[in-house]
Amino acid sequence: MATDYDAPRKSEDDSESIEALKERVPDKLSGSVDAEDADNPGGFELPGADLSDLELDVVVLPPQEDEFTCVNCFLVKHRSQLDHDGADGPICVECAA
Repeated sequence: MATDYDAPRKSEDDSESIEALKERVPDKLSGSVDAEDADNPGGFELPGADLSDLELDVVVLPPQEDEFTCVNCFLVKHRSQLDHDGADGPICVECAA
C-alpha cells in the first residue's frame, strides 16, 4: 500500500489548540530569575572589574625529576610524554605529531 507522506496527518489526540498547549507548558523564558544561582554562589563579576585588592597565594614547585618542559609548547609534561630531544631541547608527543 502506497503512503502519501505529504498529506496532512491528523489523529484524535491533535484536537488541542496551540493556545491550550502553551497554557499547559510553563514558560521557560519568563522574567522569573532564581535569587540564588547554584552554579555561581559567590556572585558574578563583570570582565574588567578592579581586582587590585585581591591577594592570591600560589605555590610554585620546581621541576620534578620525572618532568620536562617542551621547547615547542612550553608546557611541563611527564617524561612519558617525551617524543624526542631535538636540537633546541625536549619535544613532547603532541608537538611532534
